[in-house]
Amino acid sequence: MADQELCYLTATEALKRFKAKKLSPVELMQAVIDRAEQVQPKLKPYTYMHFDEAMDLAKKAEAKYAKGGKTGALEGLPIAIKDESYIAGKPTSFGSLITKDTIPEKSSVNNERILKAGAIVVGRTATPEFSCCSVTHSKAWGITRNPWNPKFTPGGSSGGSGSALAAGATTLAMGSDIGGSIRIPASATGVVGYKPPYGRNADDAPFNLDPYCHTGPMTRSVADAILLQNVICGPSPTDIASLKPKLTLPTDYKPIKGWKIAYSMDLDCFEVDKEVVANTRAALEVFKSLGATVEEVELGWGPWALETGVAHLDHLFGSSLAKLAKKHRKIMTYYALDFAKAAVKSKASDFLAAMEGAAKMYETFGPLMEKYDAFICPTLALPAVKADFMSGPEVLKINGKVSKFNPVLGWCMTTPFNTLSRCPVLAVPSGHAKNGVPTGIQIISRTYEDATVFQAATAYEAALGGWYRDNGHRPKL
Repeated sequence: MADQELCYLTATEALKRFKAKKLSPVELMQAVIDRAEQVQPKLKPYTYMHFDEAMDLAKKAEAKYAKGGKTGALEGLPIAIKDESYIAGKPTSFGSLITKDTIPEKSSVNNERILKAGAIVVGRTATPEFSCCSVTHSKAWGITRNPWNPKFTPGGSSGGSGSALAAGATTLAMGSDIGGSIRIPASATGVVGYKPPYGRNADDAPFNLDPYCHTGPMTRSVADAILLQNVICGPSPTDIASLKPKLTLPTDYKPIKGWKIAYSMDLDCFEVDKEVVANTRAALEVFKSLGATVEEVELGWGPWALETGVAHLDHLFGSSLAKLAKKHRKIMTYYALDFAKAAVKSKASDFLAAMEGAAKMYETFGPLMEKYDAFICPTLALPAVKADFMSGPEVLKINGKVSKFNPVLGWCMTTPFNTLSRCPVLAVPSGHAKNGVPTGIQIISRTYEDATVFQAATAYEAALGGWYRDNGHRPKL
């Protein structure tokens, strides 16, 4: 098997081969490291790389499989961890010169579970400064690029994870999502990204108490997303918001014949690129071919739906940046300072208005979902913006029109479902634009009905035959 074939092997298939002694964790790790070294100079998906340690751990995993003893759920699999969560004894930069090379004493709950399950950290993936942008570039680490077309961003803030997965530079990856930060790069790089409902996966304080905040898996297949989600999911004594009991997702699902699926192309408020629309319609045709009824609906939302989410983020998340900006303004990025400025202007009444806006959104979405099995919309209104977007003041254009929204999130149709935070959302690919950049759709279900989105995505993926199955379906690097 060629090295590239190993690089794009799914995690579930790799585990089968490990157990059958047809593949060694060392072989897989070497292929992934070689690929990471090849693409890192051009794409910069990684910040810190732990290749030597990863190879040592792969040898230990190889020995476990050779003995035929008990192995963890992720034993020997390469994984990339976003550079914003903690791994004890290893640096975490948050994409900022302010906190670069911070060494935590404890690991984040999700990372503890991943390591306990036997996964091996290849490296930490790039994020914009403090994960506060929809693109991935920082003064600390430079510009992270899209493997499908390096002129464009892989999205943000989990852009390094998306870039590494699409490039074959890891087998699994982790992301976090407070305004779309898992789903934006999932769409822009053509991978699978899951935003679980609030509380499903334990998180770090204090943002574990923010209902917009979610940590979740990023993968190249739906089955791999289920595999990783089942490892990280579950309550933690350190997170009061984490849900009991642990939910374990099924790995097998019934067909979706007879389902009723609602869709909106624009969420009643976005201008959407014509290629995104075309690819979304093509995806909807796949669902029809699977026996589902597909109906367009109106949500009764308007521009205020996105503005609601932005107001929430400005008030809470932006406040943490405003504190830093007082002391470190000279070494912070333009977009982080812009976020901090908005936070200074935000009042408690603005935050209350955001809560009222969220309630208003669900007044229509909740009753609508009682009539349908799932809801589908594009993930992004554009395939992607340029790789260095938001280096300074920017104008966002879609279909030649200047967007009325904040350029950071005005091209991202993700934030409304952080506002509706208890709804599970699975982002999957829908095709490619003419510039080579992937496009994607979001599959949304009723609150806390996680398995529904995976059932829909499993059927959809099977109908398409997967996304990285051969060289013709991989980036040309």
